[in-house]
Amino acid sequence: MNQRALKISVPLITVAAVAFLIFSPSKYVGYSPDQPIPFNHKIHAGDNKMDCRYCHTTVDKSAHAGIPPTATCMNCHAMVANKTPDVVWLTKQFTDNKPIEWIKVHDQPDFVYFNHSRHISRGVDCSHCHGNVAEMVKVKQVESLNMGYCVNCHRENNAPNDCSTCHR
Repeated sequence: MNQRALKISVPLITVAAVAFLIFSPSKYVGYSPDQPIPFNHKIHAGDNKMDCRYCHTTVDKSAHAGIPPTATCMNCHAMVANKTPDVVWLTKQFTDNKPIEWIKVHDQPDFVYFNHSRHISRGVDCSHCHGNVAEMVKVKQVESLNMGYCVNCHRENNAPNDCSTCHR
């Protein structure tokens, strides 16, 4: 390969690699880890019509949606289905003051800043990014949530899309 071809091909390879990383489908689409206790969103959010904010109390006030303390679960489960093995385990965690160590399903790299409250206050429905969680027995990631996904959404909605919007 001559010097001129090498000078041209290195930037092209770099651009191609960056484009692949930004716009390629996420390997996390379909990611649905087993949780310490099976939490059926279909029963809670779907059948029982519980609002997401009952458990994810900070979603409209902070950058993070928040994971509920076990006490929130016990508001109902002290009386509802309290003899089932999972709720007996949940009750033990509560009485022993042990938090449930949930595994994040929708996770962004540390270099990405995402603020839930800014999106909620502008009317973005949770299902836009998270899918129809009210129909999920086990939560899974349905969108790539990669940079291309977010940039396209920002463009379609005339939202800021300069680098500092998400990278700080």
